[in-house]
Amino acid sequence: MSIITEEDWYLPSQKYEYLDHTADVQLHAWGDSLKEAFEQCANAMFGYITSIEYVEMKDIFNIEAEGHDLDSLLFHFLDEFLFNFSAEPFFIPRKVEILEFDRENFKIKARGFGETFQIGKHPQGADVKAITYSNMQIHENKDKCEVFVIIDI
Repeated sequence: MSIITEEDWYLPSQKYEYLDHTADVQLHAWGDSLKEAFEQCANAMFGYITSIEYVEMKDIFNIEAEGHDLDSLLFHFLDEFLFNFSAEPFFIPRKVEILEFDRENFKIKARGFGETFQIGKHPQGADVKAITYSNMQIHENKDKCEVFVIIDI
C-alpha cells in the first residue's frame, strides 16, 4: 500500500446502478470509455458491500489483472479487487482507477484508494462471494460504453 496524494482525492461521479436478479445482483456500469465503465463496475461492487461514504482514502492498493478476451479481463479485474477485500489486507477502495488498459494483450494495471475494512466503522451490506460470467455483457458504442456483471451474494 502507498500513501495518498492530494491529486488522488478526486471522486468520479457515480455511473452505475443495481439491477435485481434471482438470488444475486447485477451491476450495470457505464462511462465515456470502456476503461471508465470497468472502473465504475468496481466502484459499484464495493458500493454494494458497504456504504462507500464511510470509506476514507488513506491508502493506495495496486492490482494487476489479465485475461484472454474482454469478458475474462473484466472478470479477473473485479476478482482481484474482491480477493484483496476478502483476505489480508481486507482492503476496500472508495475509488478505483485504471492506470493501464491494454486491450490488445488483455491486461489491466489499476489502483484502489481506500483503507482496511473495519466492522463497526464500515456498515456491512451484502457479502459478495464471487464474480460470475453469467450473462456478462460488454457494450461499446461511440457515445457510451456499458458493462453488466452478476455478482454472487
